[in-house]
Amino acid sequence: MASPRLETFCCPNRDPATQLVLGYQPTVFGSLCIGSGLVSFILTVIQLLPKAKQGYRKSGRSTLPKPSSSRILLLVVVCDLLGCLGVILRSTVWISSPSLVSNISLKNTTDVWPAAFCVGSAMWIQLFYSASFWWLFCYAVDAYLVIRRSAGISTIVLYHMMTWGLAILLCVEGVAMLYYPSVSNCEEGLEHAIPHYVTTYAPLLLVMVANPILFKRTVSAVATLLKGRQGIYTENERRLGTEIQIRFFKIMLVFMICWLSNIINESLLFYLEMQPDINGDQLKNVRNAALITWFIMGILNPMQGFLFSLAFYGWTGWSISFRSQQKEIPWDHMSSSSAAELARNGAIGSFLNYPGYIQDSNKAEMENSQQTDEALSILSEGSEASTIEIHISNDVPDFYDIEADDESVENCDTEKLVK
Repeated sequence: MASPRLETFCCPNRDPATQLVLGYQPTVFGSLCIGSGLVSFILTVIQLLPKAKQGYRKSGRSTLPKPSSSRILLLVVVCDLLGCLGVILRSTVWISSPSLVSNISLKNTTDVWPAAFCVGSAMWIQLFYSASFWWLFCYAVDAYLVIRRSAGISTIVLYHMMTWGLAILLCVEGVAMLYYPSVSNCEEGLEHAIPHYVTTYAPLLLVMVANPILFKRTVSAVATLLKGRQGIYTENERRLGTEIQIRFFKIMLVFMICWLSNIINESLLFYLEMQPDINGDQLKNVRNAALITWFIMGILNPMQGFLFSLAFYGWTGWSISFRSQQKEIPWDHMSSSSAAELARNGAIGSFLNYPGYIQDSNKAEMENSQQTDEALSILSEGSEASTIEIHISNDVPDFYDIEADDESVENCDTEKLVK
């Protein structure tokens, strides 16, 4: 699990609240973390492998760069995987080497490896989970900018700079202030640890507060964009807007499930630290609540990667080969079948005979519509039905315009014959 208490535990003179949660049934807690982490890691890899193969096939057929939002979603899951790997490694070492944990509590010891492993593993977990939070915030910003037509492929470079720069800066700054003047001789008291807790929970709270606001504004912009595409708001447009709204809701639901227990646990531990004696009988319920939420954190935090992969892509595991055959409709085949049907009605013949009927204004409208479809398909990724509806509504040409052009061409030919 990910908590600033892991870094605090590396100090020999740790506070009583940190000692309470980390000293209660450490073997059971470590086993829960390992079990939850392994399940999440394996299932997430099973989720990503078919997605990676599918992306490789698409990249081989298309020369278009991959949208920023798709990359961000993948980076969120990858950061969660790396953080989960740190949780598994740390818990495994703590269970298999109890002497290493006991050496951390010794002051002025010459063995630096226990403290080095404690600090290194804690920073690894904090760094990648913090980067995951920043990537989620970037996803909300990018979704809003894509709908507003203000984001491009080059924006991903700025997202990388912001995410990794802030994650590394806050992690190093918080740890440096926590372990001043040294790991074996940390300053006592709650005041010196507050900056470390602020740098840890700042990106988490930012996602909890800012992402719902950005998602709500994006959904409102999507509704306006859908109405402007055809001038009407049909059932297909309404269904697509609902799919995007549900997608954002699932993202925030997973995030709240995985990290709300951290906020509650930290609030309870801070309350205990402000008490003169945390072992008093009147604080028994508070201590029990803190321990319960601590174990919940150990289960839910490592599961974020797998739950996010479900929220982003749905289940793409063992049945991917069957589901892809049913849901993914190749546009070449769709165009052929549509062309055959239209040919039976006699409307496609003139389109094939006179390919130059599209004027520059129509090309501009099609490019504008294509940009709109790309923006909507980015947000509705993972919902194949919605993406199909987008392309169906714009791939079928306006045959009333074709017939009008045919009539004008026939009139011109008749006039030439008369002359």
